[in-house]
Amino acid sequence: MKKMKKTKKVLVVVDYQNDFVTGCLGFEKAVALEKPILDKIRQYKENNDEVVFTFDTHYDNYLETQEGKNLPVPHCLKDSPGWKLYGKVAELCEENDKCFHKETFGSIELVSYLSENKYDSVELIGLVSNICVLSNAILAKAALPEAEIIVDASCTASFDEALHQKALDVMEGMHIKIINDIL
Repeated sequence: MKKMKKTKKVLVVVDYQNDFVTGCLGFEKAVALEKPILDKIRQYKENNDEVVFTFDTHYDNYLETQEGKNLPVPHCLKDSPGWKLYGKVAELCEENDKCFHKETFGSIELVSYLSENKYDSVELIGLVSNICVLSNAILAKAALPEAEIIVDASCTASFDEALHQKALDVMEGMHIKIINDIL
């Protein structure tokens, strides 16, 4: 009898950082994501699947950057309290978990890592759905066109519900699987 190959899966926790949850760019729906994100991380770890984390990472020159000129709210300054992972999610990020510090919406380093490891399934959760989750999901799809790229709508949100839904629709149109979408 032929042995079934285990699907190579990774969960990408995108920017679930203090500044996006309760800090300067925080919003109520982001706080409510903590439990579903914790459950999802635990599920992956219990199944011995990989979990990686991205960190929106800026420096003192943020306001001089292109992003800073368009969003003049300094946030996620490296090593500041706002840059750290939020709540109990921080406790689940273990020393051996891969972390990607990114200075822009999408992470080229993450995409290289995904491509090198040839995952069959990449699931993204975290913040913000219409910015960094969208950017990284599209990059993952470009890097791994034959992999199943998934976004769990119950584990992502935006400060703008209309943009959130538009982002989910755009991703679905790009053959990114949207799960747990309540609309």
